[in-house]
Amino acid sequence: MPTDSVGRFLTALDPEHRAYVGARPREEQERLAAAWEEELGADDELDTLDELSPAAAEAEAARRVMDRES
Repeated sequence: MPTDSVGRFLTALDPEHRAYVGARPREEQERLAAAWEEELGADDELDTLDELSPAAAEAEAARRVMDRES
């Protein structure tokens, strides 16, 4: 299991977005991972989901970040 934020973000993404983000420059990956971490920390709804399923909360935050990027 990855321990850096980019690796964790990539793991949380669906396969299509994982391939897209994985092909981007490292700086962009880091920017998206930072947005993902901010999303995880800023949303109380995700805090509740995180207590039930951390992986589901991370995937939902990743989906939100990628939706904003589209």
